[in-house]
Amino acid sequence: MKVQSSPYLTRLRPVLGELLEQLLKRYAYASVLATDVETKSYSVGRSGTRVAEIGCFGRRGFTARVWKDGGYAEYSANSLKREDIDQILQHFETTLEGMSRCAERYETPMPQDAPAFLAASTDYGVDPRDLGDEKIVDRLTRARLSGLAADRILIECSTRFNYQIYHKVFLSRNRDLEQNVLFTDAAVFCLARKGEALKDGYHAISLLGGAEILDGLEDCAQKALEAVRASLSSIPLVPGEYECICSPEVTGMIVHEAFGHGVEMDMFVKDRALAASYMGRQVASELVTMKDGASTSYEDVATFFFDDEGNLSRDTVIIDKGILVSGICDGVSAARLGVSPTGNGRRESVDHKVYTRMTNTFFTEGTSKPEEMIASVKDGLLLECPTSGMEDPKNWGIQCMVSFGREIRDGKLTGRVFGPIVLTGYVPDLLKSITMISDTVEHCGAGACGKGWKEWVKVSDGGPYIKARIRLG
Repeated sequence: MKVQSSPYLTRLRPVLGELLEQLLKRYAYASVLATDVETKSYSVGRSGTRVAEIGCFGRRGFTARVWKDGGYAEYSANSLKREDIDQILQHFETTLEGMSRCAERYETPMPQDAPAFLAASTDYGVDPRDLGDEKIVDRLTRARLSGLAADRILIECSTRFNYQIYHKVFLSRNRDLEQNVLFTDAAVFCLARKGEALKDGYHAISLLGGAEILDGLEDCAQKALEAVRASLSSIPLVPGEYECICSPEVTGMIVHEAFGHGVEMDMFVKDRALAASYMGRQVASELVTMKDGASTSYEDVATFFFDDEGNLSRDTVIIDKGILVSGICDGVSAARLGVSPTGNGRRESVDHKVYTRMTNTFFTEGTSKPEEMIASVKDGLLLECPTSGMEDPKNWGIQCMVSFGREIRDGKLTGRVFGPIVLTGYVPDLLKSITMISDTVEHCGAGACGKGWKEWVKVSDGGPYIKARIRLG
C-alpha cells in the first residue's frame, strides 16, 4: 500500500501558492516548504509502559525562503492563513533591508531552480495507526517477557517501537513536489548481572515501511541476548594494533562517524574539513567504494524523494575504488562552492536551519565470504556491537566504541571475548588497510544523527564485513 497525501497539505496548497506568487513578484527566487508530520514512540520495560509523540523529528508547519542580491532570508511558522501573507512579506522586506546594511556578509549565488514535478509515496504493509496502541504495546510486552524467560541472567529486557509518517510539499517558480513517507524502527535492550559484573546488550532494526517490522522483534531480542552474554564474559584487551574483522554494524559506524561527517560540504565552506583538500586523491583501499543518498541501492529510514530545499534525491558516490571523488552538500553550500547540490539539505523541522546531512551512508559489497575473512586471520578480533563514535572532520581522527570483540586465532573463533573496546587512529590509515570486503551489505537506521550536539535527523548506515588493521584500546 502507498502512503496517502495529507488532507491538511491538500487544503493548504492554494494558500501556499498565493504566498509564493506574492514572493516571486518581489524576489528573483522564492520557495515554500510545507510539512505535516505524525510521530509516535512506544516502550515497555521494568519502569512501565510509555506511549508518546516524538517531538524532535519535525512538526506541522511551513518555511518560506527568498533570495535577493546575494543573501537569503527565511520565515517559518506552524500555520498559514491568507491574512498572514502581508505580515510575511513585511518580515522579508525588513530582514533583507537589515542584511543589506551589514558591514560583512557572505555573498551567495541564487539557488538552482531547474524544472521538476513529482508526487511520490513510499510503500508499507501494516499502518501502525490501524494496528492501534493496544496491539502494539501487546506485541512489545510479549517480546519483552519472551526475552526475560530466555535466560535467568537477565534482570531487565525492554522493548521499543517508533514510527513517523511525514508529508512534504515544496513549491518554487519551477518546482512542484510532493512526498509521503512512512518509516519505523524497533529495538530490544537487555541488562544482565553475573557476580559483580553488570552488562547490557542491544539490537535494533529499521524499515522504510510500517508496523510489519514488529514481526522481527523476537529475532531482535535473541540478538540482544547474545550480545549481553558476550559482554558478560568479556575481559580487558591489551591495547595495540590488531587485524580485525568488523561486523556490518561496526562498518556502518566507521562509515558514518569516521568519514561521513568529514565529507559534509557545509564544513568545506567553513574550512573545517580535511577532505576538501583530498579530492581526487586516494584515501582508502582500492577495494572501498562508499555511497550516500536518499535514493540508493537500498531503502531505509533516510530514504526520500527530495530534500528540504527541493533538490531531488540521488545516489552519490563519495569514494570510488579508494579515490575520494565527491562530498555531499545542501543547496546553499553547493551555490557557494560552485557545484551541484546532492540532495542532502535537511532540516530537523520547519523552524530549523538547513544543513548538509547524511542520509543512507554505506560501503558497497566486495567479493569475499565472512567465513573466508575470519579464516584468513592469524591473530585478531571480530568486532561487534558498536555503541558510540565521534567525528573529527578537521583532522580525520577516529574514536569509536564497540561492546566487545571475539578472539580469532589461526582462522577460528576461540570463544574468548574482549571488551569494551575503543577504535582509534587516523581514518585514511584504517581505510587503506582494508584487504577484504564481504559480498553482502547490511544496514540499520534505528538511531539519529545530530549536527554537533543538536539538529537531529534520521539516518541509516551500514556496509559489508571488512578486514582491516586497527589500533584498539
